[in-house]
Amino acid sequence: MGTYRMCVCFKRRFKATEAEPPADVKGAFKKYAEGGSHMTAEQLRRFLVEVQGKSGASISDAEGTVEQVLQKRHHIAKYTRKRTLTLDDFHHYLFSAELNPPIVDKIHQDMTAPSSHYFIYTGHNSYLTGNQLNSDCSILPIINALKRGVRVVELDIWPNNDTKDGVHVYHGWTLTTPVELIECLKSIREHAFSASPYPVIITLEDHLTPDLQAKVAQMITQTFEDMLFYPESECLEEVPSPEELKYRIIISTKPPKEYLAAKSKQGNRDNSLKEKDFDEDDDHTSDSDSSEHNQDDEDKDDVDHESRPPVACTYKSLITIHAGRPKGGLKEALKVEADKVRRLSLSEQALEKAISSHGMEVVRFTQRNFLRVYPKGTRFNSSNYNPLIGWMHGAQMVAFNMQGHGKYLWLMHGMFRSNGGCGYVKKPDLLMEVGPNSQVFDPKAKLEVKKTLKVKVYMGDGWNLDFTQTHFDKFSPPDFYTRIGIAGVPADKIMKETKKIEDDWTPVWDEEFTFPLTVPEVALLRVEVYEDDMSTGKGDFGGQTCLPVWELQPGIRAVPLFDRKGEKYNSVRLLLRFEFD
Repeated sequence: MGTYRMCVCFKRRFKATEAEPPADVKGAFKKYAEGGSHMTAEQLRRFLVEVQGKSGASISDAEGTVEQVLQKRHHIAKYTRKRTLTLDDFHHYLFSAELNPPIVDKIHQDMTAPSSHYFIYTGHNSYLTGNQLNSDCSILPIINALKRGVRVVELDIWPNNDTKDGVHVYHGWTLTTPVELIECLKSIREHAFSASPYPVIITLEDHLTPDLQAKVAQMITQTFEDMLFYPESECLEEVPSPEELKYRIIISTKPPKEYLAAKSKQGNRDNSLKEKDFDEDDDHTSDSDSSEHNQDDEDKDDVDHESRPPVACTYKSLITIHAGRPKGGLKEALKVEADKVRRLSLSEQALEKAISSHGMEVVRFTQRNFLRVYPKGTRFNSSNYNPLIGWMHGAQMVAFNMQGHGKYLWLMHGMFRSNGGCGYVKKPDLLMEVGPNSQVFDPKAKLEVKKTLKVKVYMGDGWNLDFTQTHFDKFSPPDFYTRIGIAGVPADKIMKETKKIEDDWTPVWDEEFTFPLTVPEVALLRVEVYEDDMSTGKGDFGGQTCLPVWELQPGIRAVPLFDRKGEKYNSVRLLLRFEFD
């Protein structure tokens, strides 16, 4: 018997096929085009009003949309065809994140309330390029944060031992390489308002002598000149509104009289990490830990006013938002004073302890005063924590490591996509209301469902343009699935998942999900796409976004996706429908 050789060839299939419009899109076109093959501007206007929730849409708005679609799709042919849309044109319009976004990209909230009435986009150790232990300090992370819309920049200022009157910015008691303070201030001046006109707050963690504080005061006033805002009185009863403070720089730190108290405590520290980040070094900290160790250095207020060095008066006059806390424990720290606004800082773990026993007191405190929350000291890799714990208790400044990535940073990006990405988001009324018996919002209370969000996941597209053909699978097109859910109060938190669509660059899921919401005012819609990797048993990342539920526009919307670090892909997007009951 002879022997035979067999050669089996596998043909790799990578070409992306264009998916048809979903059935709902075809149905809407048929209904509003009244059975015809073209949709007029007036028919599109009716669709915008009745399906997309644009009650004020005019015929000129619809004509403008038709013109934009035809220009994008037909180029030269646009001058010879009628000003109407085909089904494919209509689908193209709906699937365009530029023409049909999920949220309004403009400032629309009332910006005239006191600044303490807003959540504010806040950075932590804003000068670090990487981890908290040995990465470089630079102006670049500051610039990048400001361009993204961050409004609170933190600088840790230390004496420069190489020069008599120099001031460095770096993460104290670590191996991070310093950057000159003056360079940081200049970069803030140049880029502060590149993404938003609303005020930038510089929080200074001050480790300086009185002479150097005076030097810093001179640097700040000379760098920012008329941009700098500082109050004429020593303590403000109310911080002016973001509207009043447009294009202004605000300084927030502890008054310089506290330097002596801070210095006396530094001698007893372990020279490993500064106290502000090492306050609670693991999740098993004893309840007997002193509240002193749950506080940022800038929030210790133990010295009488008489101990303030006269030379520091100019420095103190620059401070708009005073950091510090009264003597005593947490109850005193959360005391609301009628004639004074201040800022209190708590680590993420100190906040969790505080809300376990004083949750409503925290909410009441934040109705007038500022609360800043910062990452625990063991987050050496610049990871982050759940920001919703702070937000649902009214914390204005939930400070994040912007150079990191991960789901919590995605939530931060999602929150501050609202209100046009200006970095100030008005706190919902429920966090500001006071009842007839002085009661305030209780985040632990069981509430009835206030609103139901329905999300239909139609399809996705653009991976073949933003990824190489073999990025997900070397031998076949990817197998995509979508995870979708809510981040919010514990009762609303949930994640769901579509089915997997095999071997398709343009997956069509056509699945609907329902999310009952008890507190929609702080709910964020999470959307993540993964490719099913059978070799590892894990999903390969294919994009994500996070959107504020209270800003979602109803109807069929194009939703752009972002990479792990929050940078938007050029082409990857989903087609979703949002409905509220």
